[in-house]
Amino acid sequence: MRVAIDARKLHDFGIGTYTRNLLRHLARIDQDNEYILLCHEPDVGIGAHLGPNFRTTLVRAENYSVREQFQVPWVLHRERPDVFHAPHYVLPPAVRCKSIVTIHDCIHLMFPQYLPNRAAYLYAKASMWSAARRSHKILTVSEASKRDIIRLLNVPADKIVVVYNAIDERFGVAPSDDAVERIRERYQLDRPFVLYVGNIKPHKNLVRLVEAFDQLRARGFVDLTLLIIGDEISKLPALRRAVHSHKLHKHVRFLGYLPDETLAILYRLSAAFAFPSLYEGFGLPPLEAMACGAPVVTSNVSSLPEVTGDAAVLVDPYDPASIADGLATVLRDPALGTQMRTRGFARAREFSWERSVARTWEIYKEVAGHVEPTSA
Repeated sequence: MRVAIDARKLHDFGIGTYTRNLLRHLARIDQDNEYILLCHEPDVGIGAHLGPNFRTTLVRAENYSVREQFQVPWVLHRERPDVFHAPHYVLPPAVRCKSIVTIHDCIHLMFPQYLPNRAAYLYAKASMWSAARRSHKILTVSEASKRDIIRLLNVPADKIVVVYNAIDERFGVAPSDDAVERIRERYQLDRPFVLYVGNIKPHKNLVRLVEAFDQLRARGFVDLTLLIIGDEISKLPALRRAVHSHKLHKHVRFLGYLPDETLAILYRLSAAFAFPSLYEGFGLPPLEAMACGAPVVTSNVSSLPEVTGDAAVLVDPYDPASIADGLATVLRDPALGTQMRTRGFARAREFSWERSVARTWEIYKEVAGHVEPTSA
């Protein structure tokens, strides 16, 4: 069997994490079938690190460009795979081989106001609509996302297979005391802190998190700091304005992008992890936090209750007071924090990239015609 995988978003947040783990675990479980990775120039050597049955082919077209609508089909025509996997929602109409598309979420359809312009919304809508209809199978990462796909894209339920995400195994490995102390000193973590990890995007709801943090301080949590880990704050000017309007510039810290090894320690050092997102197809950061023993406060919407189970405090993300109440509940009750840590460890162990990628591999064989179809 010959499988082509679009790996051009290998270094992105979200889809990049999904693609990296997909490739890593495919290399572990399958040394027989051939894998062709469509890559940008910096990644053309990745095949050599994965195994002799992996090779790369260069695609110069940028993601979400007109050029990719022609170059990706041309590469696939030349390579003639049995099945092509697009780990995001773009499947050019000229692709003629059997195909699988992963639609992680429907955020662009549900929150079009967060896209840069109407043209971007129309492109996203047309691409998702086309990919949902033309693909032979749709993978998605939660039952919540499956329901959204059925409702918004009018796709039959039996065409969609839920294959959960999981966390990088490094988050489950306890760091050394020396490593923890180095991080504590490097970032001057001498006070308790609430942690957020994720993109700096409007739907992540960070303005309301800042408002909730201001309410926490008014309730007496004056020694508390809020640490926000993600990309540049300049991407969301409203967030900076919220910090300054509440006079919190000394108490809210932005540390930018950090490697997983550092994140794993920050999760462990945090007094609570806050993730009040308005919408998630899956939401990896709460699961990462649980694997590291952080008490999690997250939203009661979209996939987040499905992912966190009984191991998190759920809040109304549209109400800063509700977010503040959830955080205060955790911060004031050490016994609850201990209970949440125990439940969080157990919940995180229920998700496995090994199992998820093995299921994806079975779907490759099914679509390629090498096995009989199995139930979703």
